[in-house]
Parts: sequence; structure tokens; C-alpha cells
Amino acid sequence: MTKDLSRDYANGDFIADAATYPPRWADEAAALRLRLGDRARTGLRYGTEPRQTFDLFLPETTPVGLMVFIHGGYWMAFDPASWSHLAEGALARDWAVAIPGYTLAPQARIASMTDEVEAAITMAAEMIDGPIVITGHSAGGHLSARMACADRTPVWADRLVRVVPISPLADLRPLMETDMNATLHLDAAEAAAESPALLAKRSQVDCTVWVGAQERPAFLWQARLLSEDWDCPWHAAPGLHHFNVIDDLADPESVLVQTLLD
Repeated sequence: MTKDLSRDYANGDFIADAATYPPRWADEAAALRLRLGDRARTGLRYGTEPRQTFDLFLPETTPVGLMVFIHGGYWMAFDPASWSHLAEGALARDWAVAIPGYTLAPQARIASMTDEVEAAITMAAEMIDGPIVITGHSAGGHLSARMACADRTPVWADRLVRVVPISPLADLRPLMETDMNATLHLDAAEAAAESPALLAKRSQVDCTVWVGAQERPAFLWQARLLSEDWDCPWHAAPGLHHFNVIDDLADPESVLVQTLLD
């Protein structure tokens, strides 16, 4: 009998006041967009489908380079509008920040989302010169790691210097044994082809895997697995869980932002 792993990947069930986080994220994101004014360019289109847009945030001076943040939500939820505030740390250090949207399940398969994120970054990279660094959270951590995999050769590949997957889903095979798969429709072939831990990293791309030390054991395992298979560092941020591990992206002096940009 196949084991149901749904509980292993249920984050909100183990976080106090979990329901308060999404509205707070949305409020903080809207507040930053208001403060930035015309330096917040939202809804930029990279394709014709409804969710094929990205938001671009500009620093006060010429950008040092482009930082990309890819949102999570188990490939089934959210859009760029909830995450604008996470651009604040990089903006303070004169980096431009792109936050791509992508078509969600069940309308899209994960492989298609990978292609869409690459396309969004391609357009953002045409608008911003300099090095590229990519981070993302949870499902977005998976997608950020996919951008560094050797099977992908985007036109901006030579500009990508670093990825920092945050709480990434690095091996998708266990997710086939969760109730989420009724929506994701992962099969063995796609799970293998889209699992960064089962793929080689492009040698020139630096990687540090990030995770909250208080996350579910499955996410600690996923982070450690990617760090071992890619032979790269991993960092378990003390005291942080799956919903607040991303907060340090808003702080230009945080260790997370320093790891990403320095």
C-alpha cells in the first residue's frame, strides 16, 4: 500500500496563525508598490496567456544587475502581486528586481511553468543589464533551481551567477504520494525530468540552498538533498519556519540578501 505523504508537506497546519500571513504579504507588497511609484512596473507581459506577466522594480540609480524572485504556492496559488515587498532588500543595494508570474496547475504542468519562468526572465534580462541572480520560495525555490540546471540553456545563461533556492522542492517524486497530485498531475517521467536534485547544475552557477530550521522535516530533507547532490552549501536559518523564512529578503543587511547579492 502506498503511503500518503500529504501531512509531510502540509506547512500551514504546523504554523501558528498561518492564515494571517497571505493578507499581510499582500498589504506589505501593495505598500511598497505605492512607495516606489513609477519605479514599480507591474503586469509587464511576456506571453499571451493571462498569467504570463512579470513585475519589475527599479532602484533609484542605474541597476547593478537583475535579481529575480519566483513565488511559491505549490504551483497552485498566488501571483506576483503578493511579493513586491521582498524586492526591498535588493532595491536598497541598487539591484533591479523581477517577479514573474506563471500559469498555475491544473491549467499547466510543472514542465510548462519552468518554460514560462525562463521566458519571463528572458524578457526582464533584455530590459536590465548586468549579472543575474535568482531566488525563489518553495515551488518557486524549485523553479529557481531549475534555472541553473544543465538541461536548460537560456540566452542569459552566461549572465546567471548565482541561485539561492529557498525551501525548495528539489525532488518531486514524493509529491506524487500527496493529495496535491490530484491537481498537479505529476507522473514518474515528469517528476524525474523536473527534479533539480536529479539533474546536473551548470558548473559556472554558484548555489546556496536556504531553508528555515523550524520547517517540516520533509523540507529540511529536500534542502539537504539538493545541497548534497549539487555539492553546494546549505543554510538552515535559526528559528524560522516555511512562512517567515522569506522575510529577510526585504532587509538589505540580512545574511540572506548578502548571500544572494555579494
